[in-house]
Amino acid sequence: MKKISNDRRTIRTKKMIRSALAELIDEKGFINISVTDLTQRADINRGTFYLHYVDKYDLLEKIEDEIIQEIEEETKHLDSVNMMNIDTTNEPLPFMVKLFEYFRENSVIIKSILGPKGDPTFDRKIKKFIETNLFEKQKSKSFNVDRAVIPEEYFRPYILSADLGVIQHWLEKGMKETPDEMALILARMSLLGPLRALGMCKEL
Repeated sequence: MKKISNDRRTIRTKKMIRSALAELIDEKGFINISVTDLTQRADINRGTFYLHYVDKYDLLEKIEDEIIQEIEEETKHLDSVNMMNIDTTNEPLPFMVKLFEYFRENSVIIKSILGPKGDPTFDRKIKKFIETNLFEKQKSKSFNVDRAVIPEEYFRPYILSADLGVIQHWLEKGMKETPDEMALILARMSLLGPLRALGMCKEL
């Protein structure tokens, strides 16, 4: 019973620290945050903070790793879908729907870390995760080097940067669209092409 109580206390403490970090990043930027700022905002003592983290950089890295692990947990049950069989007009990729759902539920901390006052390297972790799930797992099913008209090495960063840019814009604008709607928008832009999706060029 004591262990369960301690576990719950630890989870609660980490949630308070995560919330404090998000608020402080928005207010003053990560680079200007001190451990004292964090402990005062989370209403904990310094000893409690140092039980879990070495410093604010260790805190940030662990929270980012936890976010990636949580996304992996949320999406691991999804079957790898052949993107060539997806109806890009009406059917979003299940993986992207789950991704948007997670971002919506954890929007405060993710928006803060991804924002201009957060960690400029965090987007690489998000991109790497998306790349693994949208490209590495799909390559054997969908990629045909003989039919490609552009090098794959340039296609990947183009799609990943575009996807993350759309995600950040959605977060910053208040997440008016649902995760399904956003995943469908990305599917149409990625698989139809941005100009066709916007109606700026003729159908092939």
